[in-house]
Amino acid sequence: MQEYISKAVIKRLPRYYRYLGELESAGIERISSEELSRIMKVTASQIRQDLNNFGGFGHQGYGYNVETLKNEIASILGLEIPHQLIIIGGGNLGKAIAGYPKFAERGFHVNAIFDNDDSVVGDRAGEMTVRPMGELDEYVRTHPTDIAVLAIPKGAAAEIADRLYGLGIKAFWNFAHVDLHLPDDAYSENVHLSDSLMQLSYRLKHTN
Repeated sequence: MQEYISKAVIKRLPRYYRYLGELESAGIERISSEELSRIMKVTASQIRQDLNNFGGFGHQGYGYNVETLKNEIASILGLEIPHQLIIIGGGNLGKAIAGYPKFAERGFHVNAIFDNDDSVVGDRAGEMTVRPMGELDEYVRTHPTDIAVLAIPKGAAAEIADRLYGLGIKAFWNFAHVDLHLPDDAYSENVHLSDSLMQLSYRLKHTN
């Protein structure tokens, strides 16, 4: 079993991956922790400490090979394995997520979207058509699904998460304004949009 890695480190890994991808696209082959620090606004010591949790990957006097480090972080994040997603909620948010093209580029494939509102069922959402919730159980039983995106009101989120867990889904990207309480072998990444705005409000108030 992997030793404990703090949530703060895990939260920074996608940023490393994104910046390294931009460097790779710009044709940069190697970079030092100090150079990466200036770009990412993270201290060089923090970068080295973060990466040392997984083996380091750098070489003294050389720095990091950009492509190699990007691929190593992709592996740590599990991006070498394609993930199959479904969306619960065919409203504006669900449709926006369904139509975002970058997910597939990173191995996250949105395959179906469901809603219980007859006025929404049948609408286009990206490359898909919104399906009725009555088809959900059969779909999950017959199609490999790793992650469920919950773009629904908070009152329905817990019940739907329990239902999906019973069908074998153990990872939830939760946009409902409620924290899910799941079994120990299930995981939820809660996205509270208003929390981000309140953090911005704090910075506006307390920045001179």
